[in-house]
This record gives sequence, structure tokens and C-alpha cells, in this order.
Amino acid sequence: MNIQIFGTKKCNDTKKAERFFKERGIKYQFIDMKEKGMSKGEFNSVAQANGGLENMVNWDGKDKDLLALIKYIADEDKLEKVLENPQVIKIPVVRNGKQSTLGYQPDIWKGWN
Repeated sequence: MNIQIFGTKKCNDTKKAERFFKERGIKYQFIDMKEKGMSKGEFNSVAQANGGLENMVNWDGKDKDLLALIKYIADEDKLEKVLENPQVIKIPVVRNGKQSTLGYQPDIWKGWN
């Protein structure tokens, strides 16, 4: 398994995801979304596996103005705006090759090889 966890150090679900893999002795790579974010390719791969850009955004997030902007700007501009503001992406994003999940999903991770 080649696990990547995209999240933030302060996010409880990210911490729980890290603990899930640690307890099972599964190595993972942690990517801090505050420092690095996701590349366009990584984002597109995860979005494709999770039903598109709309599902990647945490619409219940704190920055209502930014979320409204993302919701109503032209579709071709949404990706750039989300990548510029990784705080609107649902975390943790956990990747295992082409598979990925949004949020804390231990039941799905258990099925990964």
C-alpha cells in the first residue's frame, strides 16, 4: 500500500486517520494542506474517484464568502479557486494509488490491500 494522508495538524479527523494506519503498522506519507496543498493532478485524481469537484469541497466550512464564490463562479474557474484555497477541501483526503476517500472512512480503508 502506498498511503498518502492530506490534512492539517490540527484536524481531529486527520489525527484519527493517522492513528488508524499507525495502529495497523501501515506506513503513510502525511502532506500538510496548510504548507503544501495538492497538485492539480492529485486533486483531479481524487475528485474523479470521489464524484467530482463538488464532492471535494466542504460546503459547511467556515469561510462562507469564499464557498459562495466557488459555488457561483464559472465551472472552468472553480478548480483554480479551490486549489488556491485548500482550506475548503474536505479532509483528510486519504489516497491509496487510484483509490481515495474524503473524511474519516475507516470502514473503506479496512478493505484496501
